[in-house]
Amino acid sequence: MNLSPSFIRLQNDLKAMTTNPPSGISAGIVDDNIFLWEAIITGPEETPFEGGIFSLKLSFPQEYPSKPPRVKFVTQMFHPNIFPSGELCLDILQNQWSPVYTVDTILTSIQSLLTDPNPNSPANQEAAKLYVQNRKAYNKKVREYAEKSIGI
Repeated sequence: MNLSPSFIRLQNDLKAMTTNPPSGISAGIVDDNIFLWEAIITGPEETPFEGGIFSLKLSFPQEYPSKPPRVKFVTQMFHPNIFPSGELCLDILQNQWSPVYTVDTILTSIQSLLTDPNPNSPANQEAAKLYVQNRKAYNKKVREYAEKSIGI
């Protein structure tokens, strides 16, 4: 059995996520592989994402928590900080990474990114432009994606 520091840390993160998950977030491992997770984030209330169910994949390197996981939305998203591929532009997953971040803090940060995008660091130029120049049109488009996420 692999009892590497990353394995032990991921076991602890999994236990925390299953016993006390953050509101609107769930996560677990895929096919008994502690280094591969699936997560669901529900759209935050009072945002155009409200009611949406957004699926993500997380893959953890052997060096976790010294190195961040790769996180990607599986659900199609329209957001200034999410590339059309589903990859995220989120500083805590890149240059601001710290080993103190857990799966729950990562997913909570992603959920709050839905509420508070950073149009100054765009991964999706169209979404960033709409967010800044025409919030009503941005919100409408986000609603369409949120509804699509639940099959409406």
